[in-house]
Formats: sequence, C-alpha cells, structure tokens
Amino acid sequence: MRALAGDEFSFASAVGGVRGVVEAVLPGMVFVVVFVVTQDLTWSLVSSCAAALVAVLVRLVQRTPVTQAAGGILGIAVGVFWAWRTGEAEDFYAVGLWTNAAYLLAFVVSIAVRWPLVGLVVEGIRGGFADPEKRAAAGANDAGTSDVPDDATAEQPSPWAPLTAWRQDPALVRRYTLASWFWVGLFAVRLAVKVPLYLAGDVGWLGTAHLVLGVPLWGLVLWLTWVVVRGAHRPVTARA
Repeated sequence: MRALAGDEFSFASAVGGVRGVVEAVLPGMVFVVVFVVTQDLTWSLVSSCAAALVAVLVRLVQRTPVTQAAGGILGIAVGVFWAWRTGEAEDFYAVGLWTNAAYLLAFVVSIAVRWPLVGLVVEGIRGGFADPEKRAAAGANDAGTSDVPDDATAEQPSPWAPLTAWRQDPALVRRYTLASWFWVGLFAVRLAVKVPLYLAGDVGWLGTAHLVLGVPLWGLVLWLTWVVVRGAHRPVTARA
C-alpha cells in the first residue's frame, strides 16, 4: 500500500516482485489443481500447506525477510483449518469470502460517514505511520525539543494530525472518496463472482476465480487508486 503515496507506481514493487506474486498465488493454485486432479481434500490441503512452507523455508535459507511468505502461511492455515473441519473443499475459500465482505462493508461505511479509508491509509503513510524510520526520526525531533517551555510544547501538533487534517479540504475528501469506491468495486466483484460458485460447490471454477480476481485485480485497483490520489496535496494544517 505504500505505493499509493509514491510519485511513481511500480506494480512489481507493490506486490513484492515476481517472487511476491508466486508466494501469493502458488498455495491456492496448488490446492485447486491437486483437488481437480485427485478429488481428494486431504492431499489438496497438505499440498497447499507444503507450498506455503517451502516459500518460507527458502526465505529463511536465503536470510531474506519472511513477512510476506509468513503472512501467506497464516492465510492458508485459516482456509485449511476451516476446510478440514467441515470436510468441504469449497470451505477453503470461505474465510476469504467473509473477509472480502467485511472490507466491503468497512469501505462503504467509511464513504457514508465521509471518512474514506483510502484517505486514512494514504495520509497515514505520508505521515510516517507505515515507516519505522520516519517514526524514529519524529521521536528524535520530539526529544530534541525537550527544553522548550511547557506552554510552547503544548502547542506542538499532535502526531495523529495527518490522519484528520486532510478532511478540512473538500477536494481531498472527494478524491479519496472516489478512490475508495474502486475498492468497493473490487470486493463487490469478488463476492458477486465467487459466492455463487461457493454455494454451488464448484471448487475448480471457484479456485480459478480466486486466482484471477486476486493479485491481478488487486494490482489494477491499486494502480487506479494511485492515479486518483497521486495529485493530492498534503493535508492542510489543522485550524486552531
């Protein structure tokens, strides 16, 4: 999501490069392929877990960050647990459907109350909430002003100001609202396509839809969001 606050957009960087795409797609692809070929839920679940674990082990051996691969394991583990518990292969995707529904509701509500989530994310990134180095620098600056009188220190802007100041600019609110509608569309399309397949128990097509509407559609919506927000001004200073 940091790509949204950049001056240039790189799909490869946004998804973690080719390796990031492979790590995100491979476990789900292995699951659906093995199930379609064998019609055996156990082998499908085991194969999917193995693919996710291999990605983490490779990163550990190469001593590269495992955050993305570990996140993939967590997502796969939840799907595996649910499908194993119910004995239904389509339940491998059930948690993902609920997650998409929750995101859809969150974005719709945020737009309705005029706190579009894209605005919170972008301004939070610009304010350094997603960058430990920026937060550390901010903390160092605060420490450097420790000798300022109490009355002057009290007037220092809140570190949370970037998350709220942008709402004073109607143009920014409109821009972030439009961008948030893209994400509403993303989650709505996923649910509209995948829920009927889930209810029909069509694992082959459900798995295919999961892959097609996963990283490719997410990357497209991320790019469209960047196009809308890249010209946004930094949040205005809060009025006293």
